[in-house]
Amino acid sequence: MAEVAKSGVAVPESVLKKQKRAEEWALAKTKEVEESKKKKVETRKLICKKARDYAQEYENQDKELIQLKREARLKGGFYVNPEAKLLFIVRIRGINAMHPTTKKILQLLRLRQIFNGVFLKVNKATMNMLHRVEPYVTYGYPNLKSVRELIYKRGYGKLNKQRIPLTDNALVDQALGKFGIICMEDLIHEILTVGPHFKEANNFLWPFQLKAPLGGLKKKRNHYVEGGDAGNREDFINELIRRMN
Repeated sequence: MAEVAKSGVAVPESVLKKQKRAEEWALAKTKEVEESKKKKVETRKLICKKARDYAQEYENQDKELIQLKREARLKGGFYVNPEAKLLFIVRIRGINAMHPTTKKILQLLRLRQIFNGVFLKVNKATMNMLHRVEPYVTYGYPNLKSVRELIYKRGYGKLNKQRIPLTDNALVDQALGKFGIICMEDLIHEILTVGPHFKEANNFLWPFQLKAPLGGLKKKRNHYVEGGDAGNREDFINELIRRMN
C-alpha cells in the first residue's frame, strides 16, 4: 500500500522500501567505519608497544654480549660468539659455463639473477647446498642493522602471487597476521631471531634485488679467504650489504 505524504501526494511502497534500505545501509556503513577506526587505533598502539619491546630486547642482548666479553677478558680468555642461525646469501656470478645441478640449486635458493639476495636458516641441508654453489655466491651472518635496512629499503612482499612493495604494516598483517606477525618490526624480529614462523615470513619476502656494490668486487672467481669475493665471509657480509643496499 502506498502512504500519503505531508503534501498529500501518495508515495509508492517501493520508494519507501528503497529509502528504508538506504538508511539501513548508511547506518551499517557508519558503524563499520567507526569500528575500523577503533581497530586501527588499537593496532597502532600494539605496534608501538611491540617496537619498544623489541628495541629493549636488542639493547639487552648487546649489553649481555659486552658483559660476557669483559668477563672472559678478565679471566684471561676470550669470548666465542654462539653459532649463527641466520645467513644472507648474494649471487655474484652469471650463468656462463654453469653445471645444470648448480643452476637448479640456485633456482631452489631463489637466486635467479645476479645480485639477488635471500635470507636462509643455518642447517645441514642449507650448508650442503651452499658448498655446491659456493663459486657463484657470497654469504655471511647479517646483523640487526643489515636485516632492518634490507627489509625497510628493498623489502617486497608476495601477495596474491604479486610483488608488492612493503609500504604499510597492513600488507604484512594481511599476509602473516595468522602467524602473529602484524607489522614490519614483527617481520624483522622473526627473520633475525629465526623464529618458529621463519619459513612463512621468509617465503613472504621476495628475493632482494640489490645494486652492484659501490667500489666494485675484487675477484669473483676467487674465494673470499684468497682475496676474492665468493664463499663465506661471515660477519663481513654486513659491509657488502651496506655497499649494495
